[in-house]
Amino acid sequence: MQKISAAVLALALGLGAATAHADDAQCSTVKMADPGWSDIATTNAIARLLLESLGYQVKIDSLAVPIIYGGLKDGRVDAFLGNWMPAHQGFHDKFIAKGDVQQLSRNLEGTEFTLAVPDYVWNAGVKDFADLQKHADQFDKKLYGIGAGAPANLSLKEIIDQNQFDLGQWKLVESSEQAMLAQVDRAVKKQQFITFLGWTPHPMNVKLKMHYLTGGEKWFGSKGQVYTLTRKGYAQACPNTAKLLSNLTFTLDMENSIMAEVVDKKVSFDEAAKAWVKAHPEVLEGWLAGVSTQSGGDALAAVKDKL
Repeated sequence: MQKISAAVLALALGLGAATAHADDAQCSTVKMADPGWSDIATTNAIARLLLESLGYQVKIDSLAVPIIYGGLKDGRVDAFLGNWMPAHQGFHDKFIAKGDVQQLSRNLEGTEFTLAVPDYVWNAGVKDFADLQKHADQFDKKLYGIGAGAPANLSLKEIIDQNQFDLGQWKLVESSEQAMLAQVDRAVKKQQFITFLGWTPHPMNVKLKMHYLTGGEKWFGSKGQVYTLTRKGYAQACPNTAKLLSNLTFTLDMENSIMAEVVDKKVSFDEAAKAWVKAHPEVLEGWLAGVSTQSGGDALAAVKDKL
């Protein structure tokens, strides 16, 4: 587990100890980012629902992961709910450890993010990274990743470049999350061998019969966490919204349920998130503790009114 710095811990304790006051007008728009991942679209939708109910405007830009971290450093992005650790260790070292970006809070535990295979490939004996080369021809020597620049892709490139697990002659196929999963669907229908980046939470874990490979812990870790990041100084400048963001914690079941609703019922992430929160109002007290509306009013009443 990545240790939270003393400064960040002190900040978090300070936020928890006091009730946040209404933010200044400069904080009226919260600038967030989405790297094109279903899980972050889910948590962003929850954050947007709450923030807009409290009187804030929310602007969410679709950006590649490296651009998001650069945007946080430069102040063009206020908050990012998708600091996956340890998959983002390189970005952590470059931006957070140096103090250019602040790690506000942990919003999810128990994640997995590594290469995965369909059940029939697992049953054929591919259960570890070391098993891939044994079936190289069946895999066509291809590892299917997500968008270019994603930290997980960089880890796979490092494995190939260093000829780890004898994978030096393999090729990384980079594409969007949706395109990668479409390729997996095609392979599964034909019972073809395929290995791809899998992670939880994500509806793929419900839709696909799949297993995560062992052996890649050096690059991907085992169980992980997801953290909320903000630009430097955001919590001091915008204490009310920062308090809300620091309160936001999620569960694997929650995120998988919302994402499955999007896939199964063809609704938007905003619609699915609102339906989930409306069905589970008990989460609101924790999320809104110490938070007010933008004008200083009752946050819980404002959100319930919007639901």
